[in-house]
Amino acid sequence: MANEDLARLRIDRNAPQTAPRRRRYGWWLLAAAVVAAAAYWTVSRNAAVPVEVTTVSLAYPSQAYTLLNATGYVVAQRKAAVASKATGRLEWLNVREGSQVKAGEVLARLESSDVAAQMKQAAAGVDVARANLEQGEAELKDATRALERSRDLLAKKFVSPAAHDAVVSRQEKARAGVSSLRASIAVAVANLRAAQVAVEQTLIRAPFDGVVLTKNANVGDVITPFSSALGSQAAVVTMADMSTLEVEADVSEANLARVSVGQHCEIRLDALPGERFRGVVHRTVPTVDRAKATVMVKVRLVDADSRILPEMSAKVAFLEREVAEAERAPRTAVQPAAIVERDGASVLFVVRDGRASRVAVKKGAAIGELLEVGGVNAGDPVVLRPPERLRDGMAVAVTAK
Repeated sequence: MANEDLARLRIDRNAPQTAPRRRRYGWWLLAAAVVAAAAYWTVSRNAAVPVEVTTVSLAYPSQAYTLLNATGYVVAQRKAAVASKATGRLEWLNVREGSQVKAGEVLARLESSDVAAQMKQAAAGVDVARANLEQGEAELKDATRALERSRDLLAKKFVSPAAHDAVVSRQEKARAGVSSLRASIAVAVANLRAAQVAVEQTLIRAPFDGVVLTKNANVGDVITPFSSALGSQAAVVTMADMSTLEVEADVSEANLARVSVGQHCEIRLDALPGERFRGVVHRTVPTVDRAKATVMVKVRLVDADSRILPEMSAKVAFLEREVAEAERAPRTAVQPAAIVERDGASVLFVVRDGRASRVAVKKGAAIGELLEVGGVNAGDPVVLRPPERLRDGMAVAVTAK
């Protein structure tokens, strides 16, 4: 028995060691699980989340009470193609495009040597007529003195009645001659005035204060305002009074009831996209364009600006009320669907370098279909309707809407 007990206590070095191997396999499985979890976390974090993107924009508070929008063009209500009644060759031009001119200022001059000579001839005719009048008046005075002497002699019976009648006839002819000469002077003065007008018509003057828009002729061109001769020009320049600029907008006749004279408007110009100008409905043209089913509405510009030019394309917003001064500045706004609540705060996910960056924002008032927000800048791309699994720093893939 003792030997058997001792044999049981002996260690058999050739027996398989199963327990240590099991523990070793357990550690390998645990390490593999950790590596797989880390790999899954890394892949899931780096996998791009498909999202739709919208842009933070600048919105104006007036959008919330805009009744109607229309398109049109800036038009000068006071505009003229300046020409002359005279026909001749242009010999002098004093303006170019953009020149500021005053009413009555000489813009150009036609050749006037012929009409100037006629004016001098007419002036000489006036001098001749006045000299003839002086001679006639002298003859009248002589005839009047002769008549007085003849009357005295007739009273004393020194002359015959026939001789006295001849003296009376001479005095009457002299008086009639003076009247004729005075009329001749009036004719000569009228001829001089006509010649002066002809000379004046060779000077092309500005009809009102304004700006030269286009130069239609050059020195040497023949100006023929009342004909269409080959190679000739009608107007020398085209000018406009910039103080009369208005916007002519086409409004559908179905929406005409929303427009009234004196209604406040907001005007946007394609040439000045960052500016908004105040306007007031000035008048409505009382006819309908049958082809377009529209009515022309003329909107007067309240805010004068030298950058506004005729024929600029414009968009007009017809408002419920006047824009307050505090509401004229633009606000940053975004679609409400881009804002979500996370951890008790309103946030946006801004897309930067292909990843979503969480930004806390402060919500403001509604501006039309948009919502005012603070904390982001206009032009920032943000995720629209962010999915629940989207987190800060995740990669995103922008999908088409």
